Amino acid sequence: MKEIKEETSSRNKLKNLLVLLCRLLALGLLVLAFAQPFIPKTDHVDYSKKSVSVFVDNSFSMEALSSDVPLLDKAKKKAREIISAYTEADDFQIITHDFLGRHQRLVSKEDALNLIDEIEISPSTKKMSQIINRQAQVITKSDNSPVSYILSDFQKSITDLQNYKDTIFDINLVPLQDVQEKNVSIDSVWFTAPVPLLNQNNQLVLRVRNHGQDDVENIRITASHNGQEKPVGSMNIQAFSSKEDTINLSVLKPGWQELVIKITDYPVQFDDQFVLSFNVDDEMKVLSINENGSNKYMTAAFEGLNSFGLTNQGVNKVTYGDFVNYNLIILNDLNTISTGLGSELAKYVSDGGNLLIFPGSLVKRDNYNAFLNQLALDEIQQQSRDNRNVSKINTEEFIFDNVYLRSTRNVKLPNTTLNYVFSKFQSRGQEALLTYRDGSPFLMKYLLNNGNVYLCASPLNQKNNDLVANAEVFIPMLYKMGISSGKKKKTSYIIGQDHLVEVDRGSGNMDFNFEITGPNNFIPGQNNLGSKMILDTKDQIKSDGFYDLTLDKQLVSKLAFNYNRLESDLKYYSPSELEGNDNPSYKIIDNSVDANFTSVIGDRERGIVLWKWCLIFVLIFLLLETLLLRYWKL
Repeated sequence: MKEIKEETSSRNKLKNLLVLLCRLLALGLLVLAFAQPFIPKTDHVDYSKKSVSVFVDNSFSMEALSSDVPLLDKAKKKAREIISAYTEADDFQIITHDFLGRHQRLVSKEDALNLIDEIEISPSTKKMSQIINRQAQVITKSDNSPVSYILSDFQKSITDLQNYKDTIFDINLVPLQDVQEKNVSIDSVWFTAPVPLLNQNNQLVLRVRNHGQDDVENIRITASHNGQEKPVGSMNIQAFSSKEDTINLSVLKPGWQELVIKITDYPVQFDDQFVLSFNVDDEMKVLSINENGSNKYMTAAFEGLNSFGLTNQGVNKVTYGDFVNYNLIILNDLNTISTGLGSELAKYVSDGGNLLIFPGSLVKRDNYNAFLNQLALDEIQQQSRDNRNVSKINTEEFIFDNVYLRSTRNVKLPNTTLNYVFSKFQSRGQEALLTYRDGSPFLMKYLLNNGNVYLCASPLNQKNNDLVANAEVFIPMLYKMGISSGKKKKTSYIIGQDHLVEVDRGSGNMDFNFEITGPNNFIPGQNNLGSKMILDTKDQIKSDGFYDLTLDKQLVSKLAFNYNRLESDLKYYSPSELEGNDNPSYKIIDNSVDANFTSVIGDRERGIVLWKWCLIFVLIFLLLETLLLRYWKL
């Protein structure tokens, strides 16, 4: 019994010692784990406090799938792991393409993780150089050691790393890319004429681009006009190319129009529609200011143009305030022009109007030249009463472009018995539309700010000029001048790019603010610029579509906003191409998409991190203690 008792006591003592040893080792390793030990890879280890900036690409291209998971979700996961690799004492900045104000400061580790959770896909797109500059503005202001991470698919259209040469801090590039690089997008849509007309076939040009390496077939195109959708055809597009098609649009009712052009494409769809808004007047208004009564030929010409309405006024009965209501103003054989009329006409043209000048047969040269100089036109040098023939039409300029189906050789051109000879100042930018046989101009065009001035070298009356009798020239000339524009009215804006909107102030009550309503409502910034008002949307437009611009609850304009097509081209820089950058500040974290970045960053920053191994051995020793207590029978 004594021997048995001693043997049992020895075993009990050994068991207790082993259990105690396991507990001590587990406790010691747990304490060691919180100390975060590591084996340094280099002789120098940076123990300083860090300012860490993490950019998460949240542009449309990050909606692409990688292993059935959106790239944005993977980027957010990696961003959380990067933050977790640093200590609670470090400071953090989270930044996206949106450039939000709350992202432009350093926050705690917990707040940084919360900001990552809030990131969503955005239509905003910035260049990489802008992003790095934005990071530098924050993380280089403190005494901490700055470090930057950029998680992106690195599309070639926005990756301009060569534009950032600063080497103050390391920039870690983390490529997250989709294997498929195919997309078809609507590149742009525009009208061929400056002004769409009522009850006319208005031609639109549609440009569709294939960004992939494979040819695509049967891309369906539909058009929705004021909610009425109809198919307009289909097209085949070769790889890495674009193709244009023409759509005829008939507008049956005046007023603001909404037009949506769509294609069918998958999986990238943000650029599969293009929206336009435009206003169609019930008629194009023309004012003729006459000195000796109206010209019956010109009156008859406009009566034959269904889309035009002509108003004749005597030179002494003109209401200057009504000029803004006219698309074209004609000066019909005026011999003198008052200072007040000249100033108002210069303002009208500068704001985008069209002015056609037929000088009188007895002009006072000094008076007329003062007016012409006010418009930056060539001056009258002398009067000629020789019989002269017009011999050439400039069919490359808008006024006579696409007017004649065949050669203009058989077109009857004007003859004159009185004309004025003008100076040829190169600075005035004269463009001849109709030319005499000797090369001197009969009809000239000038650009003045946003408007056009057309100047004829001869009076309009038939005694001196038979232009009115040449319908093949006179009718299309008046028509095209009426719809011409020195500055095309914008039918659409690009989100993130076009944030300034220019509108006419009109006669509305300026005590009220303009308001924009649509997918989201807001009051834009407003700057008074003479007869124009400049509105600043300040990046408040986030969704494509139509927005109503109102003043005192009254509709002023319809605005169409489209997503930026910058990311439609899905070509990426590969990790090897990024590594080829000659800037030593850039470091690539590659082949780590499925790895835990907390460990990867820890190894990069300090060396071989041991705290995880400490925790593993803590669990092992606790398990051994449990086994000893349960299975070691005395």
